Amino acid sequence: MENPDAVLLHQEGGGTVTYAGMWERVQRARDWLAAQGARPGDRVLVVGENCPQMVQALFACSLLGAWTVGLNARLSPREVEAIRQHSQPALALYFSRTSEKAGEHARQYAARSADESVWGEGNLWSPAVERPEPETGSEAGEVATLIYTSGTTGAPKAVMVPHRGLLHFARVSSASRRLTATDVSYAALPLSHIFGIATVLMATVQVGASLVVRRRFDPEDLLQALETPGLSILQGVPTMYSRLLAAHPVPPGPSRLRYVYAGGSALDPTLKRQVEHYFGVPMHHGYGITEYAGSLYVTSMDAPRTDCSAGFPLEGVELRLGAPGDPAVAPGESGPIFVRGPGVMLGYYRDPERTRDALLPGGWLCTGDLGRLDADGALFITGRTKDMIIRSGFNVYPLEVEAVINTFPGVKLSAVVGRSEDDGNEEVIAFFEPLKADSVDVEALRLYLREQLAPYKVPARIVPMDAIPTTVSGKIKKQPLRELVA
Repeated sequence: MENPDAVLLHQEGGGTVTYAGMWERVQRARDWLAAQGARPGDRVLVVGENCPQMVQALFACSLLGAWTVGLNARLSPREVEAIRQHSQPALALYFSRTSEKAGEHARQYAARSADESVWGEGNLWSPAVERPEPETGSEAGEVATLIYTSGTTGAPKAVMVPHRGLLHFARVSSASRRLTATDVSYAALPLSHIFGIATVLMATVQVGASLVVRRRFDPEDLLQALETPGLSILQGVPTMYSRLLAAHPVPPGPSRLRYVYAGGSALDPTLKRQVEHYFGVPMHHGYGITEYAGSLYVTSMDAPRTDCSAGFPLEGVELRLGAPGDPAVAPGESGPIFVRGPGVMLGYYRDPERTRDALLPGGWLCTGDLGRLDADGALFITGRTKDMIIRSGFNVYPLEVEAVINTFPGVKLSAVVGRSEDDGNEEVIAFFEPLKADSVDVEALRLYLREQLAPYKVPARIVPMDAIPTTVSGKIKKQPLRELVA
């Protein structure tokens, strides 16, 4: 490291952690984990919200050769227990000093105080009742972390994220965003998810830049961080920006902010225009999935898009529309996305059937997403394979309907799902969250959609909600909506 005294983390509530200080913490944590019996190939459950200890645990486990299983403390007790049972960790860490929710989970497992000289005051840990065996196969030394993702079915899948993928992406991501050691980025995306780990944390560490670490997104705090310490990089999911605009519609004053990025889900053109006006800089976009360590496509800084394309492939990424061996999808047409490259996961942990379905011969990964390529090679995400609705023999892509709903005055965000009918057809059902209670006339919205959409795309039902369900990282959760309309 060229400047070990440079600030790595700006902590919530004040104070900083330097690169040298974090390296010392990481080494102490590695030795502590080994003293508790953790071995290479063991899983270490880490429950918390963004804080320095989450970063410390991730790197300490990597030094030891153990696999972190990072969980956002806002998961329910049922979800934590399901992941604990599946991953079979050798021990669990609960960073309750900065997260009351982590403390609640810790009490379920009779956790004890962790060594304050290693983990700081007020944090907890618990050993496994029956110590599981470590992984010793060929993948044991290749896995950096397990990231659990529910996918479209709601059943948890544990993605084995490779070290090589994270390191490769850190380099190409920092280059694509032209990060330097003077940059300051905002880290409210959970450090237990691929967006937070790869795009936010790893790319920042790659160049020796700084992170403003926050347990969760708060519009007031973000605006304050623009002033002090002076954010230059802002990355988040679209719902984060929607909530910022709803809470503070008046644009902030001049700042150091030079790069704004939305990922994790599709970008709505109305939101893109609003954010660009709000901050006075282009809004960039990209495409990535948990099963690939970091983004696959990103828009170019030299040529900001006026549309909502995900941009162009990052170094090492190959993409094809349609399964390998099938005829090529016609230009401009939508098709299932398959990719390969250094970031492809090693598989789903303890799930060979799903792994076989996702990882195909030739190194291809079935993403489960649908997309089309523009004439210039830019990628547009059109939906999820399992999200697609078939109505009267026509394909309806929820993203297209949601984009139109989101242009209606008073709508904050929306989600569209399908509901099966007895004849095998599907109804289009739309949910929306208003900016303010009763600010949207549902009948007027229905008439608007009839003007803007083909008849088969118009929702059969439009349902207002106080709050559309989202994951802890801010992505819209459609499975609860599907269950609601079933």
